[in-house]
Formats: sequence, C-alpha cells, structure tokens
Amino acid sequence: MSTRDRQSRPRRSNHPEASYDEASRARYRVRASRPGGSGSGGADHGLAVTRRAFTALLGIVAARLVWLQLIDGPRLAAAAAEQTTNVATLRARRGTIYDRNGNVIAMSEDCKTVYANPSVVTDPSGVADVLVDELGGEKSAFMELLTKETTFVYLKRQVDTDVASRISERLSELELEGVYYLDDTKRVYPYGNVGAQVLGYVGTEGKGLSGLELYYDDVLTGTDGEMIMETGADGTPIAGGASSVTEAKDGTDLVISIDIDLQQACEEIIREAPETYDAASGSVMVTDPRTGEILAACSTPLPDFSNISDTMEELSLKLVSSAYEPGSVFKVLTTSIGFDLGLFNPDSVYTVPAAVLVGDDYVTDDDNRDYTEDMDVREMMRRSSNTAMSLLVQDVIGAQRFSEGVARYGIGSATGIDFPGETAGIVKSLDEYDGATAGSMAFGQAVSIPMVQLVRAYSAVANDGVPSTPHFLVSKGGEEASWPLGDPVISAEAADMETSVMRTVMEEGTGRNGQVEGYDVAGKTGTGEQASEEGGYGAYDFTASLCGFVNADSPEALVYVGLNHLPHLASASAAKVFHDVMAQTVSIMGVKPVS
Repeated sequence: MSTRDRQSRPRRSNHPEASYDEASRARYRVRASRPGGSGSGGADHGLAVTRRAFTALLGIVAARLVWLQLIDGPRLAAAAAEQTTNVATLRARRGTIYDRNGNVIAMSEDCKTVYANPSVVTDPSGVADVLVDELGGEKSAFMELLTKETTFVYLKRQVDTDVASRISERLSELELEGVYYLDDTKRVYPYGNVGAQVLGYVGTEGKGLSGLELYYDDVLTGTDGEMIMETGADGTPIAGGASSVTEAKDGTDLVISIDIDLQQACEEIIREAPETYDAASGSVMVTDPRTGEILAACSTPLPDFSNISDTMEELSLKLVSSAYEPGSVFKVLTTSIGFDLGLFNPDSVYTVPAAVLVGDDYVTDDDNRDYTEDMDVREMMRRSSNTAMSLLVQDVIGAQRFSEGVARYGIGSATGIDFPGETAGIVKSLDEYDGATAGSMAFGQAVSIPMVQLVRAYSAVANDGVPSTPHFLVSKGGEEASWPLGDPVISAEAADMETSVMRTVMEEGTGRNGQVEGYDVAGKTGTGEQASEEGGYGAYDFTASLCGFVNADSPEALVYVGLNHLPHLASASAAKVFHDVMAQTVSIMGVKPVS
C-alpha cells in the first residue's frame, strides 16, 4: 500500500465506538427533527389540517342549507304541498233569472261532480262498468281516466244527485274504492225551450255562451271558492288532516221584461207561420213602446236545449243580428219626416205619375196603373204607393233633409239593446248617395237594417216622437235598471199625424188582415224585395212584415212580425200573423179594448 493511500484513509477516533441503542436513538432524533416527523411539531400540523378540512365541510353544508331554505325552498315547498294536497273547486251558484211576473225561468240546481283518485282504484274495470251503467259513455274512456298516473281526475260534471247516490251505493256494495263526489250546480230552465234564444245557455264550466246568459255573464256569475285537502302519500284525503275552505260567492239575480206566457204563445205562432206561408223563417218582437221593455222576442228556427249542438242560426235572434231591406214599413219614417218639417200633412195632395224615375230606373206601383193620379198623403200610405214615396223624397223633402231625418231615427246605428251580436246594418251617409239612393230608401230599398231598429223607430211614433231603447233587463240584485228615453226625433204633432195615417192603413188599407176587433191598432205593412247573389232583386222573393201598436192614443204594446224569403205580399201573410200575435198580446197583457 502506498504512502498516499494510507494518508487518504480517515483517521480513527480515539473515542470508543457507540453502542447499537445509542445509534438508533440518534437516528430517531434526526427523523423527528425533519418536517413531517412524528415529534410534537408534526402532531400540531396534522391537527391543523384536520380542522381545516372539517371547517370546509361545515361551510359546504351551511351553503346547501341556505340554498334549500332561502333560494330553492319555495319551489320545494310547493312541490311537496302539491304531492300532499288536493285542490277542489267549489262552484258558485249562478244568479236566478225571473220573468216580469216573478216566474223562475233560469236557475241553478244542486248536482254533483264525480271524480276519482286513480292511485286508490284497485279495480278500474269494475268501477268503469258501474260508471257506464249510470253515466253512459264508453268504458274505454273511463278506463283511460281511471288508470292515469295521478291522484285526481274528473269523471263527469253536473251529475244529478240521485244518479251520484246510486253510483256511490253500487261501488260501496262491490267494495270498489277511489271514486268521490263534490257539490256542484247546473243550469236548468223550468219552461224548457221557451225563451231559449233570449235566455241562451250555459256551458259545463259555468260560463254563459249565448243570449242573456252571455250578455250578463259577469253579473250572473259568482266567484268560485276552493277546498284544499291534505292527503297521504297515495293521494287519499287524511281524516282529520289539515284543510282550508274558501267559500263561493253566489251570482246576482236578474228580473227581465219577458212575459213567459206571451213568449210561449209567440213562439208557437211563429213556428207555424213559415210553413203556412212558404217562408224560410220568421221573427216576432213585442215591446212596451213607452218604456222599451221587450215582452216577447223570437225568430225561427228555434233552438232546442236538449241539443246544444245547434248552430248559431238557431241560437241567434235575427231581429238583432241579421239585416234586411225593410220595404214599405220604412214609409212611416219617410212621411213622418215630412210631417215634422211642416212640408205636408195627411191631407196634402200631390199628382203622382204612374212611374217615377229614380236614378236610371223607373219605380212603379203594385197595381200596375198606367195613368197619373192625384193622391193625398193618407191615400199614398193606404195604398202603400212606392211612386208617391219616391216623389215626396226627391221633389219635396230633398236628399239632405231626408238623410238627416233618417239619422235622427237612429237608422244605421246600434240601438243599445242588451243582447249580444247586434248589427248596425248598412245605411249610406249623404255623401255616399247616388242618383237612386234617396228615391229608393223612400220606400225601404237601398237600406239594410236589423228589425230592432225599426221597432225603436216605431216606438217614437207611438210615444209622441220620443224613442225608447228596446231592452230586457228590469232589475239586478233588487236594483231597478235605468233605461232613459232618447231625444225626440219628431214632434208630438208629427207623431199624431203619422198615427192617424197608420190607423187608416189598418182599417182600410194593406193592414186590414192584421186588425184586432175592438182595439185601436195603428200600423204599416211592408213587402221588401230581397237582393239576389247575382245582383238586382229576386223575383217573388220578399220580406213581408207588419209593425204597429195597439190603442194608439195611449199605446201599451207594439208588435213587429216579419217573414223572410217568401213569395207572398205582406197583406196576405205577415198581416195575418200580426193579428194572431196582437190578439195574444192584448189578452195575456190585459190590454182593454176601446170598444
């Protein structure tokens, strides 16, 4: 070994060697002094880590609680409530409708709504068999309802109480569960189909769908209540469980102007008239011209409450919703406008030619005379002369004054009748007149109106020149309705002259067949040609009418009768129907004869 090698070796210590135990302890001390060792410093660090982890976990839990309670809480609460409660509607009782004499003509009757909790129904087929027997319908439809994954389904609404009782008894005997019952109401009409057009009808949801039931729906309809029931997990109501009830508020009662006996009589008459006179349809309205109260109103075809699938034709009151050319009943307006202006009186005489040029066409009379004739205004109306009316408007009254007079009568404007679907008709304003307008309107052509406008116009003649608004409502909730009269459209003197002329029509002229023995009737017939789809007027296609009032010095009733699309003149058709309606009116309403 070289000297260099020996010098490079470490020198031995002069101390004795350490024992094994001492060496181990030394190594332990070295490890314990390092970070993470298991000495007292390492233990403190581990506890700190644990505390931090626990604190973080608590923070997460707290945040979740805040979310659930403050943010998502309402949704979860609502969802939980929905799963543990059932809400049932408590139907308000709809207001009763009375006729003018206090007869109940529309009312709500107690009935039941039948519903089920499919989660409780263990034998859907057995339950469905009972329902089909008692309620009718198809078993498959009930099976579909009874097997739905829900806790509430309607089976049928507005079930008669005795039928619901039978269902309950049969299901109980068969130990079939899951069918329940709620108190409900349904609309009934004690007089059946009488007045159906006027009253209208109510759907299963309790809303008026036509007639006065629709027009006064907001008044008749009450406010439904509700019952909230606590249920178990399967949806079954818990006996003694929490529940709340909001009581229903019933609707308001109405008294209307209809006399149900007169209404029935008018419907029977007008139902037969179209067949008797080959007409497509017919209409009747009876009013008190002093107030505008409608005593009866109907038009054919009449609806049937047992078949609510009727079209709008059956449900509509054509006197209000349909417009026609009125024909010669319009001559009352023409002559009264002249009387009011002081241009002539019933005894004023004019030379009337056989034909009068109106626009590009000549107007002639039904008698087909070929000579000129002197006539006073009374005779013009007695004969219902078209040529004379055209002459008066074109040569005496003038287009402007005539147009203004027609407007004062409210022709072309809604009457304000309390009934849905009123049309204003088609009436030209003065600036729309052509060469034929005034001369044609003079006898009721070139104008199309609902006949309720004519009824309002005639009420002015009957009422010293002051029109009344045709209406049904007399009172609601015991409070009398207010129906102010309109502004005068002609003077009282003009109304008296017109009434005198109308008496002559009924006594000696085209209205003779409408006269009622012992009574003073003033009226005017009308035969209006109907416009064809091809243009012009159809041959022998008329609207025949008669409108008049009884005991003319103090009128108590006004009657309008109209027959549509028939081949006969008014004197031979509508006048006879008018007689029958007026005779029933004076009898039922207690109008005394004058002689």
